[in-house]
Amino acid sequence: MEFHVTDIPETRAPNVVDLHVGARVRMRRKLLGVSQEALGDALGLTFQQIQKYERGANRVSASKLYEIAKVLRTPVSFFFDGLADPVTAETDEVGQAAGQVVTDFLNTPEGLELAAMFPKIGRGRVRRQILDMVRAVAEDDAGREA
Repeated sequence: MEFHVTDIPETRAPNVVDLHVGARVRMRRKLLGVSQEALGDALGLTFQQIQKYERGANRVSASKLYEIAKVLRTPVSFFFDGLADPVTAETDEVGQAAGQVVTDFLNTPEGLELAAMFPKIGRGRVRRQILDMVRAVAEDDAGREA
C-alpha cells in the first residue's frame, strides 16, 4: 500500500490571530449579556458556529466580523485590540503580556463580573483592601502549589 503525505490528517493548531479575535468576540458578547444562541440567531448561524469562532477553531471572514461588530455594537477594530502591529517589526512584549492578562481575566465569568462591579465601589480604600485580599489569596495558593 502506498502512503502519501496528503493522506495524513491535518492537525493544525488555530492561528493566534483567530484565537485573539475569537476571545474578543466572546468577551464583548459576555459584556453585553448576549448568549451564543442569540448572537447566532442575529447572524443566521448556529450557536455551535459561534463557539467555533470564539475558540478560534474557525476563522471569521471579514464580512462576518463586520456583522458581528454591528450586532455587538462595537467597532471592528475592537476585535484586534491588543495584537501587535503587523507593519512594525518591533513588538511591545510588556504591552502584549498585559493585554493577555486582561483578556484571560475577562474571559472568565468571575473576572467579567468582578470587572463590572469593581468600579462601582466608590471608596478607594475599600477597593485597595479587596485587591490586598485577592493578592494574599493568590500568593497563598501559589505557595501551596510549590
